[in-house]
Amino acid sequence: MIPLDPLPNLIDQVYARILEAIIDRTLLPGQRITQNEIAEKLGVSRQPVSHALHLLHRQGLVAESGKRGFEVTQLDAKRIRQLYEVRGAIDALAARLAAGRSKEDSDGRAQLEAALEAGHAITGTTPLARLIALDVDFHSAIYRLAGNSAIEEMIAPQWPHMRRSMATVLAELDYRDSAWTEHETIAAQIISGKAAAAEAAALAHAQTAGRMTEEKLKAIDVAA
Repeated sequence: MIPLDPLPNLIDQVYARILEAIIDRTLLPGQRITQNEIAEKLGVSRQPVSHALHLLHRQGLVAESGKRGFEVTQLDAKRIRQLYEVRGAIDALAARLAAGRSKEDSDGRAQLEAALEAGHAITGTTPLARLIALDVDFHSAIYRLAGNSAIEEMIAPQWPHMRRSMATVLAELDYRDSAWTEHETIAAQIISGKAAAAEAAALAHAQTAGRMTEEKLKAIDVAA
């Protein structure tokens, strides 16, 4: 029998740490990184860093750059728009299904209410990483309440890219409030069991976020 790899948990931790640095822009788009550099900063050997970087490479979050080096990929406005088009359809479906189950699934409804309440606690000084986590928690609560596991399975591979895109708009103070106002509308329709209204609100929210993100990325490209 082939011996088991003793490092899976460490690889996961290194992967998560690098991913968070990409999402919160500690590692900027286009920035070159090396295995030695990351290993030294995280206090680990190069082996788990190598595994983690190759995982990120397969996801399109880093690209090869020179000998044993990588660089953080740029966010592509067109690609993000396409992701939001798909996410809009998925979120609309999830909201409709969640509204249909909200009366019977008290635990799922409570999780959604808790996620909404947590979002109400944000301020102008809430760290960006926390804002993104709260946003993901809210939408994940809807996916779970929808009762269709395929929804979460389909969206999961795209979350790293979506979280990167969220950072570009959630950094704007005005959108922090408006995003949660939209979340409140979606949750209210779901909890009330109004499937059509919940579906429409979720779709509109995704379309707004997608449009704002695309415009922001295009503005960044022009400025560069």
